[in-house]
Amino acid sequence: MDITRDQIDDLNAIVKVAITKEDYSDKVDKILTDYRKTANIPGFRKGHVPMGLVKKQYGKAVLVDEVNKLLQDSLNKYLTEEKLDVLGNPLPKAQDDLDWDAEDFSFEFELGLAPAFDVDLKTKKAITQYHIIADDKMIDEQVERIAKQYGKLVSQDEVTEESEVTGVFKNEERELENEVTLTLDKVKGKRNLNKFVGAKAGDTLELKTKGLFNDDHDLINFLKVEHDEAHDLDIEVTFTIKEANLREAAELNQELFDKLFREGVVTSEEEMRAKIKEDAEKQFAQQADQRLLNDITEHLVENTKFDLPAEFLTKWIQATGENNLTDEQASEEYAKSEKGLRYQLIEGKIINNNDLQVSYDELKEFAKKYVRMQMAQFGQQDPDEEVLENISGRVLSNQEEAKRLSEQIMSEKLVNLYKEKANLKTKEVTYENFVKEVYE
Repeated sequence: MDITRDQIDDLNAIVKVAITKEDYSDKVDKILTDYRKTANIPGFRKGHVPMGLVKKQYGKAVLVDEVNKLLQDSLNKYLTEEKLDVLGNPLPKAQDDLDWDAEDFSFEFELGLAPAFDVDLKTKKAITQYHIIADDKMIDEQVERIAKQYGKLVSQDEVTEESEVTGVFKNEERELENEVTLTLDKVKGKRNLNKFVGAKAGDTLELKTKGLFNDDHDLINFLKVEHDEAHDLDIEVTFTIKEANLREAAELNQELFDKLFREGVVTSEEEMRAKIKEDAEKQFAQQADQRLLNDITEHLVENTKFDLPAEFLTKWIQATGENNLTDEQASEEYAKSEKGLRYQLIEGKIINNNDLQVSYDELKEFAKKYVRMQMAQFGQQDPDEEVLENISGRVLSNQEEAKRLSEQIMSEKLVNLYKEKANLKTKEVTYENFVKEVYE
């Protein structure tokens, strides 16, 4: 067997694989001999079928199968030994004149090669690293929400602006009928609000869905309509009130503190506020890190310049796609995927250059932390270590889940690397201002 490479340019090459009879004949003969022992052909006893008949009936199929196996194995070995960084997979060149009755064969494959480039994390323009704080306003609102959440409901004779109203939305023509409980801070505009305020149990309100709520997405839950329909929904509905209640805030005492944070962890309102601030800012830090990762990713893709074997990759997409694509469709698919491919190459370069790896021990500890957080949501604050070991083991036995957790760890490692090496400027903001600045 002989394998050679013609380097067309830095990004494209042709690999030629020449296979001779000596490369495959022993394997083919052995398989046909085994076939002969087990072949069940009318007119012959098992094991006594003439080899010529076996070759005539099975020879070409076995030859094709073995040559293809040999071709694939030798090509993979060659790419590994030559340390060729291939994009996609080798594409076999069409051979309309391939003669399987010949003894020697020659095959050609097109290769798309990864470009050589450098990544500079020290950007000229500093990238913003957000430090999100929980301000007094946010903490006050959170304390108020908690007090109401753990408070008790007091029945009201009529609806007030502070009421929790239970009733049934209905539209007979659309066959909509859904019982909900809502607070009036969701209702948009004085005109709509005034229809609720002062109403009593048994009253039926006539409403229009357009402009009824501050957030059109509330229509999804309140009327059980699809997301795409909610934004432009403009129909008349009735709302029949079943009851109105006022949620009386719970007292901020030790009983409430113990429910929220486990017994004895918090012993005063001041400590409660400090704990709310600490927990909120931990969550904010994750959002800030994700934003930093996104911003640096965008910057690196835009500013790390290198060429790609676009023509090869377009052909590869066309050849390997589930659906038959025209040249134009394949070009469109490549254009959609190019940015993602560029970042994969950049990220791979950063990971290799900085020797970032995820060990099994790291993955295991991360899985246990993930399980612990999940259990805490259901009130299990201190799970037994053996329970954590068993559940995290089951989590990691799922390859998809293990891959997802491994990617999360690598993202954390990348963020920490960027914080250490990238040109960053820190900006302290409240969560409200962070949302306005970043997402609006």
